[in-house]
Amino acid sequence: MALSLLQPVGNLSPAETLKLAQQAPEILRKNPRAFSASPLISLFSVKETADTWTMYENLMVLCLRTGNDEAARECLERITIRFGDKHERVLALQGLFKEATASNNAELQNILEDYETLLRENDANIPILKRKVALLRSLGKLPEAISALNSFLDTCPTDPEAWSELADMYVLQGLYAQAIYALEEVLVLSPNAWNIHARLGEVSLMAATSASDGGPLKHFAEAIKRFCRSIELCDDYLRGYYGLKLATDTLLEAAPKSKKDVEGFLLPSQETTEKLNRAATEKLGEIVRRNKAQEKLWQGYNAGEIAAAQELLASSFAKMVR
Repeated sequence: MALSLLQPVGNLSPAETLKLAQQAPEILRKNPRAFSASPLISLFSVKETADTWTMYENLMVLCLRTGNDEAARECLERITIRFGDKHERVLALQGLFKEATASNNAELQNILEDYETLLRENDANIPILKRKVALLRSLGKLPEAISALNSFLDTCPTDPEAWSELADMYVLQGLYAQAIYALEEVLVLSPNAWNIHARLGEVSLMAATSASDGGPLKHFAEAIKRFCRSIELCDDYLRGYYGLKLATDTLLEAAPKSKKDVEGFLLPSQETTEKLNRAATEKLGEIVRRNKAQEKLWQGYNAGEIAAAQELLASSFAKMVR
């Protein structure tokens, strides 16, 4: 059993996804299609563990992502045999399989109607409600998805993933204040999530570009604070340093000269802003340099993020030269 199949697979790269999905035939061959409840038989066969079903679920998702529908179907059938076709999570996995193999929007609409039927039978079926939200979003029905997710959070407000998803949809709608509120709820539940601190900084920067009447300064101050907290929690987090440099670059170019203009905002001083900018620039340069040099332990960064960091550093250097 590959250890990676026991971890969340949502953020795997296409190459990593394909590599794991290619293990499906061997994994399915080595494991029985069903496990016997007989203690005697279990002595001479592969033992069932909780990891077995985590592996099958993750393998099913990976196979769907790579187009191996037959292997995905086999994983789903084994899970169904074990837990029954009325189990809430099994129903959600069946819905996911149907969504992934649907050929047009009409079929997806039928799946959505099936979800509505299941929720009328049991409005507390959380896996199906989440699938409904995901399907509404994939169909481009963002207002309906936001409404459904808000209804879910009214009854289950301690789900950080749901708050994060809600924030993402608010950003797509340009509703930055609502997105900031949702991300703050995530941090209430997961205060040390450095990626969420950085995301909150990014949304604050977006809000700064659309705000007026002193609002931009408030959002810049919040963005800098969030990016600093992000890199405090994770010293080599590229997105945190990228956001901090971008925010301080902009602030150094547009900051008001008089203290009166920033009254009421926790805006850092010019000296502090310059120090933060230099620190972010140096760290971004180090990350890019060591990643490009193929140094050990510096290869886990996304190639697109490395390219964006290079572009930002080049842009700053060009401005300094001018």
